[in-house]
Amino acid sequence: MESDDSQIPIDATLSIPRHELTYRATRSSGPGGQHVNTSSTRVELTWNAATSSALMEEQRLRIFTKLSGRIDGEGVLRLTCGTHRSQARNRDEVTERFRSVLAAALRVPKSRRRTRPTRAAKEARIQEKKKRGEVKAARRRVDPAE
Repeated sequence: MESDDSQIPIDATLSIPRHELTYRATRSSGPGGQHVNTSSTRVELTWNAATSSALMEEQRLRIFTKLSGRIDGEGVLRLTCGTHRSQARNRDEVTERFRSVLAAALRVPKSRRRTRPTRAAKEARIQEKKKRGEVKAARRRVDPAE
């Protein structure tokens, strides 16, 4: 999965050291019979964004802004995965989800350039308005005096 096992690459400029992540295995909820009652397969990943040494202040601010609903008061991001029966697969999936959530939060949106409608677009709009007006005029009651 990763070329360097001690780092988790987020994008071209950022890699999070694996030692900053904390994994905890708990019992999954929901149906599943005896297996789910006896094994701790759900994995919870926690990462403290407030104290992470890998982030620059600009990145930290962007993460806190974009992920404000997912980060608690201490600056800890918590993700869980319990979809698979295997703890290892849940661990891999929650790590991949962590990578994609951070990459999406750090993506800088392109600024929108204001554009003007072309002359042809303006004329087409006016023609469509006239056509709609004619259709509505045809629906009107005919005046017997005319």
